[in-house]
Amino acid sequence: MTTDTSSSSETVPDRAVHEAAAGGKLQAGLKNRHLSMIAIGGVIGAGLFVGSGAGIAATGPGILLSYALAGVLVVMVMRMLGEMAAADPQSGSFSAYADRALGRWAGFTIGWLYWFFWVVVLAVEATAGAKILNGWIPGVPQWAFALIVMAVLTATNLFSVASYGEFEFWFAGIKVVAIAAFIVIGVLAVFGLLPGTHAVGTTNLTGHGGFLPHGVGAVFHGMLTVVFAFMGSEIVTLAAGESADPEKAVKGATNSVIWRIGIFYLGSIAIVVTLLPWDSAKLLGSPYVAVLEHVGIPGAAQVMNVIVLTAVLSCLNSGLYTASRMAFSLGQRGDAPKAFASVSSRGVPRTAILSSVVFGFLAVFFNYTSPGTVFQFLLNSSGAVALFVWLVICFSQLRMRKIIEREAPERLTVRMWLYPYLTWATIGLIGFVVGYMFTDHDGRIQMILSLVAAAVVLAAAAIVDRRRKAAAAG
Repeated sequence: MTTDTSSSSETVPDRAVHEAAAGGKLQAGLKNRHLSMIAIGGVIGAGLFVGSGAGIAATGPGILLSYALAGVLVVMVMRMLGEMAAADPQSGSFSAYADRALGRWAGFTIGWLYWFFWVVVLAVEATAGAKILNGWIPGVPQWAFALIVMAVLTATNLFSVASYGEFEFWFAGIKVVAIAAFIVIGVLAVFGLLPGTHAVGTTNLTGHGGFLPHGVGAVFHGMLTVVFAFMGSEIVTLAAGESADPEKAVKGATNSVIWRIGIFYLGSIAIVVTLLPWDSAKLLGSPYVAVLEHVGIPGAAQVMNVIVLTAVLSCLNSGLYTASRMAFSLGQRGDAPKAFASVSSRGVPRTAILSSVVFGFLAVFFNYTSPGTVFQFLLNSSGAVALFVWLVICFSQLRMRKIIEREAPERLTVRMWLYPYLTWATIGLIGFVVGYMFTDHDGRIQMILSLVAAAVVLAAAAIVDRRRKAAAAG
């Protein structure tokens, strides 16, 4: 396989133009407000509202350290990705950079693994949304709601990239307002400023077994449950290629990632573990509902169901967008059928969208027919893809920095801090998380099956590369 990328005569921006022309050009229909909200909302998933309870129960108040460590990891990775994306905005983002920096095999492998991750997410989110809707209208079966949700958001993505951006703007806006309101209410309750509440101090943080009731090791176990919640932060770097000013969008998203994680994750979780004991059975459902009910907010469960549904639809909307743009990029580079790189008259990659939806529908089908076998296998085999993506981003940045400095140094408007030392430190932290996954039963299963999936895609990359060379020689 070809790994020599330094001999290319194209500069970074020239290469982007060449690749965009290969199968049609995506429409630059995303406005700055779309990208700003995509960047903010990208880190707020349904898992924060619902799944965080399991992490709190397993770790205690020390879950804050788990979120902080995972947050540092994401900040470092986003800074590296921001450096590359600001210099060379691409619809394939890190897959395109891996292609250039590490070789065709790397771009092919991580691109298809990332696509696989998001089409499985489509099924997860469609089913979650259908479950909520079925609770409101039990006369309609869950599978019908899943079908309706997928169909509506597919139509939205097919219409134009601007319609995707508009939907995501409002979906993300609701999530942001909800979290902000939760934090304001929580802070008032912590200081006893709401009717019927009293100042709680640090009782729940230090009582009930202390800040680390299960020991320091639980922090790393908790990190396994929260690290994947941050998957989606990178979506803005894919979307930036369809905006009028991608460099500005990437710089804004990269510079704001610290406060986004600090406020939305650390801030809201800090409210939860301060107001309620970490070992409260109420937290195992939805920690946010438990807090709102604790402070006397009427109808908290239904309010949170609306917010969770919004988060689910947002994730599904972005998942379909992301999967299709990755498929489009793979088609541009000859790593997927050429039809994937074609665009409609509205500037959207119709074939890439429909192909991603087809696999998403298949995954939904398996979620209903074989939830404990086929679908569980799909979930586990895509479980560690986030770590693989982050590792590839790190190694790509080590090479791309040198390529950009040689070919277009003026485009280094975003720089990774303390390069290359922080890059290597991030690689070490990701490696530690990977190793720690093997000590956890569920994590070990996910890692092994994800490595099997990666091996299969690597084998496919080798076959495609061999055929490409044979065709070139012939």
